[in-house]
Amino acid sequence: MNRHYFVLLLSLFCFLQTSPSLPSSIDDPDLAELSDTPAAARSATPLTAACASFNELNTRIRDRRIGRPAAQTELTRLLAGVRAEYYRAGGRDYPRSEWVFPLAGYDSRAIDGGRQHGYVPGGYDYYSGNSHGGHPALDIFIRDRNQDSLDDRSGRPVKVVALTGGVVVALEREWEPGSPLRGGKYLWIYDPGSDLLVYYAHNNGLSVGLGEIVRPGDVLASVGRSGYNAAKRRSPTHLHFSVLKVGSGGQVVPMDVYRELKGARGVTAH
Repeated sequence: MNRHYFVLLLSLFCFLQTSPSLPSSIDDPDLAELSDTPAAARSATPLTAACASFNELNTRIRDRRIGRPAAQTELTRLLAGVRAEYYRAGGRDYPRSEWVFPLAGYDSRAIDGGRQHGYVPGGYDYYSGNSHGGHPALDIFIRDRNQDSLDDRSGRPVKVVALTGGVVVALEREWEPGSPLRGGKYLWIYDPGSDLLVYYAHNNGLSVGLGEIVRPGDVLASVGRSGYNAAKRRSPTHLHFSVLKVGSGGQVVPMDVYRELKGARGVTAH
């Protein structure tokens, strides 16, 4: 054998033996897409990066692209990270006595009437995403007979404000008419002190971003008509408002907060 050819083969063999091995693949396909921090969050603050990761998980749950066991495990892990970064960034806890009614210029009289006020938890499953059943929420209607998403008396948008303190952990800005997405332009606020996920849906526009710390009464959005059913002519303009309690093992249980909303402090419309 040509001596130079032999030396070349020997050098290649030594290189392969000493090179670092490639990372092993992820066995669980449900977790594979969650293994890395989202690209948009890699240069963000630790809190924003933690919220971006949760937002990615929430979107995968919404679109039914992750199984329940993996989703529950990831939700528990990611919210623990969000909680730690929230307090590290100066976030604080707020008692229920400081909760604020979620529509500026309105009060509990704007909530859907009837015995249950439209709240139907039966059949709801957070992990069923966009195809969940039930209606574990309170719809809060604004005065908007011509359905232009403006208050009929003031001619101005109605502000959606934070019920609790917490941090923005998930959102959707890019809804278009015809989209099957039921929540439209929505927001999820995580309240670490009470382990609550608070959902504000059918908004017209959002005023906050991922990782933003909010206090009770801070402006989050304006009421709109986004969402598959909310955009239909038969649907009065309203905020779809839901509060979920996060339990051990990733359990997510809806809460009826009608009584709390009746006693919540109101903020004036500007």
